[in-house]
Amino acid sequence: MMIVSDHGMTENGNHGGSTYEETDSLALFIGLGNHVFDHASVINQIDIAPTLALLFGVPIPKNNVGVLIREAFDSLTEDQHLRALELNAWQLLRLLHAQLSGLPCRNFPCDALYDHQSSGSSECNRTTENMLCCLYMEAAALYTSWKSKSASNKDYSSTAAAYYKFLKSASEWLSGRTTDKPVKLLALGLATMVISSVMLSSLMLRRLREIYHGGKQPASNLNDSMNGWSFDETFIFSVVVILVTCMTSSSMVEEEHYIWYFLISTFYLLLLRKTAQSLSAVGLQSFLMQKGKSGEGYFRVCCIFLLLISGRILRGWHQGGVNWTSLPDISKWLEQGGGQYVKPLQLISAILVISIGLFALFSIESKGKYFQMVRLSFLISGLLVLLHITRYQDYTFSSTNYGATLLVQIIYAILGTATIGTVVALPWLIPLSTSKIFPSDNTISPSFFPRIQEKFPLVELRDSLYVIGWAYILCWCLLQLLLQQAINTTPILLLLLQMVAGVLYFARSGTHHKEWVEIAGFYYLGMAGHFALGNSNTLATIDVAGAFIGISNHSTFLSGILMFIITYASPMFILLSLVMYISTKSMAHLVIPEKANAGDLLMTMLGFPCLVPLVINSILLTAYTVVLLLMQNHLFVWSVFSPKYLYVCATTVCTLIGVFIVAATGFYTYFVLAKRKRKACSG
Repeated sequence: MMIVSDHGMTENGNHGGSTYEETDSLALFIGLGNHVFDHASVINQIDIAPTLALLFGVPIPKNNVGVLIREAFDSLTEDQHLRALELNAWQLLRLLHAQLSGLPCRNFPCDALYDHQSSGSSECNRTTENMLCCLYMEAAALYTSWKSKSASNKDYSSTAAAYYKFLKSASEWLSGRTTDKPVKLLALGLATMVISSVMLSSLMLRRLREIYHGGKQPASNLNDSMNGWSFDETFIFSVVVILVTCMTSSSMVEEEHYIWYFLISTFYLLLLRKTAQSLSAVGLQSFLMQKGKSGEGYFRVCCIFLLLISGRILRGWHQGGVNWTSLPDISKWLEQGGGQYVKPLQLISAILVISIGLFALFSIESKGKYFQMVRLSFLISGLLVLLHITRYQDYTFSSTNYGATLLVQIIYAILGTATIGTVVALPWLIPLSTSKIFPSDNTISPSFFPRIQEKFPLVELRDSLYVIGWAYILCWCLLQLLLQQAINTTPILLLLLQMVAGVLYFARSGTHHKEWVEIAGFYYLGMAGHFALGNSNTLATIDVAGAFIGISNHSTFLSGILMFIITYASPMFILLSLVMYISTKSMAHLVIPEKANAGDLLMTMLGFPCLVPLVINSILLTAYTVVLLLMQNHLFVWSVFSPKYLYVCATTVCTLIGVFIVAATGFYTYFVLAKRKRKACSG
């Protein structure tokens, strides 16, 4: 019997660090014959595996570099002890050959080991590889000699000592190789991250100075807070500082979702506070009836309360984390109630998600054939998704369910064709000059967005981005309804409601909030939604089952893509929604020259939506890389910090993909419309 403790403790009762008191632990062997020893020398944790393997007569784990514990074999016969040492030496010699392909053990001159010739001694001391070979071959030769003649206790002791000398040297060398770090590559990578963060932050600050302090925006059109840091701006900046600070704690990393829930709820309360200040400043009655816009203040307050309520439901949907994951939450209550509660709620949520997306598309004034095809494509996709939920979802993973797989593949094809077709063809087909596809007060009551009456070189650009943005949103939501677990359908609806409510609120707020604050708030919403869908910083919460929906044959690449879509449903959803958000932002307060070049116009529309997510993500990635390097000797480096770093890297990939889609969509749409405009003018 072997009794061990998992870690030690400091004098204050703490553990988890890399101090000697925390990494020193107890190992007690019971039942090793009559030989009793009171104290053993300090051993490494890696020595336990070969010791137990050889005592039980099973192979040593193939990559183990430990040395058997001498005292554990004292009760065995000499032959058994030396045989165990030989097996342990073979194990390490095999690993040495794997690390050093030119290891000359088999061809090395061994005469010097016994004759003490000077040439052999110099050969042994020439390199580490030769020294290890000498030690191994000396031990092997002594063991062969011991077996070939009547052995004495002195021969046994010298053979065992030779084996232990080789084992200790080889184990230390192999352990050093496994823990060696490419310092130059690490320094180069970290320097690249720092330079990237500095460059992106500099571009962001330059853009802020140009917009808010460079004279391009009259002070009379701005809220008083624009002249300095307002409360919401300070909070948005503080969120990054809080996150970087919390990354240094393993417990905070494990329970990161609580941080995001707290921060996003606080941000909503700050929006409510700012709206209340606006109400009190101008008076409730005059504010509600200002300029004939009946109920606009009431509408903004309703949007904030919708954000708060939906956010609170999301926060309680999945408990998540590590320490309190067993506590009850909404999803557990519903699942314990059975399918009679989950299935109806799933259908209602799916119908509402599809209805909201189709309502946004059908609210477009234009009756052109192309727009009818876009609406029809997404309508068919939505109906097929509902068909899959009602008929096939419970049998998706059945090996004989060919109909379910075929239906999902059809949905993939229709969604991909409709979305890509909308992005590519819409800028070529949208009417110029007389475009009226943007929702107006005559089409939606109350209107989704205030009608934009301003001079802009390409009004059609806004209209195109509005339709393309909703195509992205609806396509992504339908994919999530198809791939997510049934219990996560309602969180998808709540995220959609939060996004729509946020866009409506910011569109109605005018210049009360700076654009970079709004986009940062959306980014934080995406991260909070990531945990609200049941994800965490442990790899065990990844939904692997959903990654095989619609795949008839195993494909690591396709399954990996689907797994990424499921895991990063919320952050990518928010990034794709920025295309629609861009089309709703009023630029009446900006002075845009009539002959502004393409770079100025694109930077005006795409600057903050692309820069803000990149800046936040680059700062967090760089900070956590530094944290991981500092915590490399931490007790929980493999169980907590390393999985978190994988998530941080995957979040970086998600952010880059999302920003690329937003930027590419804006650039492509602008240049196509500009080309059509020039052609129409020249004709």
